[in-house]
Amino acid sequence: MKSNHTVLKRSLMACAISAVAMTVSAGENLPTNEEMWRIIQKQQKQILELQNRLEEADVKIEATADAVEQGVGTASPSTSQWAEKSTFGGYGELHYNSLENQLDGGKADKDELDLHRFVLYFGHQFSNDLRFYSELEVEHAISGEGKAGEVEIEQAFIEWDYAEHHRAKGGVFLVPVGIINETHEPDTFYGAERNPVEKNIIPATWWEGGVALTGELAPGLSYDMTATSGLYLDDGEYKIRDGRQKTGKAKADDLAYTGRLKYTGLRGLELGATLQYQTDLLQSEMHSSGASGIDAALYEVHADYKTGPFAIRALYANWNIDEALDLTKTGASEQTGWYVEPSYRITPRLGVFARFSEWDNQAADSNDTEYQQVDIGLNYWLHDNVVLKFDYQDQDAPAGKDEYDGFNLGIGWSY
Repeated sequence: MKSNHTVLKRSLMACAISAVAMTVSAGENLPTNEEMWRIIQKQQKQILELQNRLEEADVKIEATADAVEQGVGTASPSTSQWAEKSTFGGYGELHYNSLENQLDGGKADKDELDLHRFVLYFGHQFSNDLRFYSELEVEHAISGEGKAGEVEIEQAFIEWDYAEHHRAKGGVFLVPVGIINETHEPDTFYGAERNPVEKNIIPATWWEGGVALTGELAPGLSYDMTATSGLYLDDGEYKIRDGRQKTGKAKADDLAYTGRLKYTGLRGLELGATLQYQTDLLQSEMHSSGASGIDAALYEVHADYKTGPFAIRALYANWNIDEALDLTKTGASEQTGWYVEPSYRITPRLGVFARFSEWDNQAADSNDTEYQQVDIGLNYWLHDNVVLKFDYQDQDAPAGKDEYDGFNLGIGWSY
């Protein structure tokens, strides 16, 4: 643009000189020096006026170009920066269960095809030390009145690195306990369904609203401390799993406090130990049975070890609950379980496993209330994050309780 203006200015100067020459040649008498000077000054004034107009036009054109670039670019760079600082992901799993109830006169057999979970992750990095993370889940495909499914916000929290190797977070997050509660994508564990001990005793998946501190005490040694909403057992309920409030207008008269230590200092090894204390599982209410003021403590330890193609997982969990809960259900003041799960990768894509599980939600009862289950099966990974699953389960239930044997198929993915 500027080079064109320079050419134009030179052209104007040439025109001015030509005009002077034409004026001189057109006259009958030659102009005096004073007249010549006035003509030149007049032409110079016109040239300066044209030059100023061109410069003003140049400034306006450049300003317009900048505005256009900024208009397009404000959305573009801004959108680009937002995309670079935001993350999106998710996972899902489809299950087919073919289970036969061994109890005569018990519940019906299970032959079901179920989109058990469909989960979307959303996150955003506000700065190097401040971020947001969330997890939206749909269970059993369809939610609504009379439908089998639910729509749940499983996580939604802000995390802040307040010091090197130490973080704080607030919002809704997964309780730091067990092996699969925080890492439960289907490509990370064996079996179509999650193991029954962590499901019925811990109870995974378990999330609460509150605040937490997380960090490293030494290389390979980390800690978690949380203060959150707690479980709530409604009148007549006694199983820990039934007490999950899922942070939906959760009763918070009595909070829960959790502490965990985790060691990962050796390659392939994770050792963890969690202690949680809750002041009242009834959230300051009284059951019709007369039970009230029921405090509860959870102890959990686990080991997860991988070396080459071999891996093994083992976990033990125990709830020590005020004996007042026995007024609601005999033996419910102790709820405990454990499992051990060896596995072997035959090839990088194909792995086999076996698992023995034992759990009891009425362990303080002198009668037999214990469940046992043996699972054997295989996983075949089509991709590191896409897995096909098959397993067979053989369950041993207490007398008079539903007992399901059969097989499960699954396909899972995460991204």
